[in-house]
Amino acid sequence: MPRPYLALVTHGAGDLRIEERVLPEPAAHEAVVAVGYGGICGSDLHYVSHGAVGESVLRGPMVLGHEVSGHVEVPAADGSGPARGTPVTVHPATPCGTCPQCAAGRRNLCPTAGYLGSAARFPHTDGAFAQRHVVAAERLLPLPAGLPVRTGALAEPASVAWHAVSRAGDVTGRRVFVAGAGPIGALVVAVLHRAGADEIVVSDLHERPLRIARELGATETRTAADLEGRVDEVGADIAIDSSGTAPGMATAVRALRRGGHLVLLGLPPRAEQPFLAGLVVTRELTVAGSLRFDTELADVVAALADGSLRADPVISHEFPLADAETAFALARDSAASGKVLLTF
Repeated sequence: MPRPYLALVTHGAGDLRIEERVLPEPAAHEAVVAVGYGGICGSDLHYVSHGAVGESVLRGPMVLGHEVSGHVEVPAADGSGPARGTPVTVHPATPCGTCPQCAAGRRNLCPTAGYLGSAARFPHTDGAFAQRHVVAAERLLPLPAGLPVRTGALAEPASVAWHAVSRAGDVTGRRVFVAGAGPIGALVVAVLHRAGADEIVVSDLHERPLRIARELGATETRTAADLEGRVDEVGADIAIDSSGTAPGMATAVRALRRGGHLVLLGLPPRAEQPFLAGLVVTRELTVAGSLRFDTELADVVAALADGSLRADPVISHEFPLADAETAFALARDSAASGKVLLTF
């Protein structure tokens, strides 16, 4: 018997709809997840506001969402994966497993990987902002006892932050600068604090995100206005840009001492951006990109469960699916919100 459910679908820029859909019949290796929480990501905002994220352009309707948690409603028929009722978070990537990048253990760089709520390929890969979601059981990670399902929705963005910090090398005892204290930037601060960074300097346009960054371990916070003309004094060993903006990247470059290490995490709206290449040369900086994550999800869930990684302060608001328009409008206002969750 067909099983209808509600999903959050974008049809293009400015066109966000709640639609009734029919649950497909799961394959033997797939489970049905009753989604509890979904975090609104910057990419979701870009799809709704602009109809695209960088070079990923909407060419048809797409269910949004890749930061989700919930419970297994129907386990996989082949016996793989978690049992019915298990609280889980969902790994949103489906790498091919056979390309050179996958073979080298860098599945996050798989050129043909599917990703929930992504328009990178067509037909698009529907996301999981829905009351129910069919997913391969191997993409489910059980949440340990005591870890709230609500917190489980932060495992995906925290894994993005975890991977970015790993791209910086050993941060123990180092002075680190973070440009941008939105939800991802704040989680970068939390991961840096757990990893033993000695000093964590954070900048943002607004005071509210900086307050969250301090709660998560930042030792010094500065508004962009405060740093104007003084960013070269920061003298960081490592800088991580989570803003994805040309000014943010420029600030991160200028904040580094000679011989420093730059990690570019924020995804710019367009691939081509102005960049201080001259300073990269004259300061002999090392530059690393950071894309999503791979196996880090398990480490993040364990760290969230044992309390060594704090993430909950990043959550600022929750809205039911019916109020998705309001939730998205608030999530666009970085001065007034952190991570905005939808409840299903």
